[in-house]
Amino acid sequence: MGSAGSAQHTETPVTAATATTAATAAEPPPRREVWLAAWPVTAVFILSNTATPLYVLWQNELGFSSGKLTVVFACYIVGLIAALLVAGVVSDRVGRKPVLLPALALGIVASVLFATAGSIVALAIARLLSGVAVGSIVSAGMAAVTDVAGPDRKRLAALLASTAMVLGAGLGPLLAGVLSEALPGPTVTVFLVEIALLVLAVLAVVRMPLRRPAAGPRPGAWVRVPSVPRANRVHLLLGIVVFAPGITSTSFVLSLGPSLLADLLGTTSRVVAGATAFVMFTAATAVQFAVRRLRVGAILAAGAASTVGAMASLALAVQLSSTPLLALAAVLAGAGQGMGQLGGLTLISAHVPAARLAEANAALNVGGYVPAGLLPVAVGYLSDAVGLSRGTTVFSAVVAAAALAGGAVVLANRRTIP
Repeated sequence: MGSAGSAQHTETPVTAATATTAATAAEPPPRREVWLAAWPVTAVFILSNTATPLYVLWQNELGFSSGKLTVVFACYIVGLIAALLVAGVVSDRVGRKPVLLPALALGIVASVLFATAGSIVALAIARLLSGVAVGSIVSAGMAAVTDVAGPDRKRLAALLASTAMVLGAGLGPLLAGVLSEALPGPTVTVFLVEIALLVLAVLAVVRMPLRRPAAGPRPGAWVRVPSVPRANRVHLLLGIVVFAPGITSTSFVLSLGPSLLADLLGTTSRVVAGATAFVMFTAATAVQFAVRRLRVGAILAAGAASTVGAMASLALAVQLSSTPLLALAAVLAGAGQGMGQLGGLTLISAHVPAARLAEANAALNVGGYVPAGLLPVAVGYLSDAVGLSRGTTVFSAVVAAAALAGGAVVLANRRTIP
């Protein structure tokens, strides 16, 4: 990069007037800068699911039930939601980098705790910290991608931010599964790799061409349930009603998928467990590129339909002890989350003012992650009482009903969706 590009790497304050002038006068950054801005999202989301195929090892070593396993998973959701109450507002007010850099540091600390965990408490704390890191990234990191892309490439920014999230979520369990089977230290090596990836993400954030938000009064509390302006509430709602069932279905595969593979389908391979999650999120990544030129309403409707199909396949998989049906359920669940996420982010980036963009991203993720945290925990304890097969069937019915309702909302509002 030349000296002019390097000068943009510092997040410097500007007034509203000069920001507008600079935005119209400056050349948009090269496309590679937009891709690079998405890397921290990928790196943190690799951490988010790295533990998935390793839970069976910790469960055998530390001796805890499926119910406690889902509580460890829920600690991640608690940390994520807590971050979403703060990170979006802080990012919109003081800038992206002051949120992103501490988030990456917490990710490194969480990786160290995972690598040295000797108790379920240590695992819970590591999951909590990784949740905080992810919550900060989905607020500030995704907004940073949009900021770097500029006003003329908002759909590209939404696509890259969304696919960076699901690609990272799929790479984590695949790396953990393969490295834990192939190298010594099955619960250590992958987290050393993750620390290196997070350090690279820190370097990417430091050089991002971002500016601090304009100074001025900002009404409202710093810690609050994230929201959007009244005029944008319908855009947020349309994203949530499809994204929430989709991410809830993928959360189930992540939290109880390895147990399902072991108990019902007779396989304990960590590579298989990691590959199942990878296939799920590869589908989520691929489908977003496949549908990116469609109308947002069509993307959301297809996402809802995909989640319904995933839940039907999941219910049949446990009834018939069928590995192919479980794989199909994972693919359809990933596609459902991917399309719901892409549709929601596209609506937000296109309509929500830049000064509220990170908070809007946080609001979308709160709407998705609350049910994604609660339902798998409930099913985990239900499965301890009535069996994993029955618990999974109940879960499938509930999520399928939610996805059908979301699809109905999208169809009812199709004329208002671009």
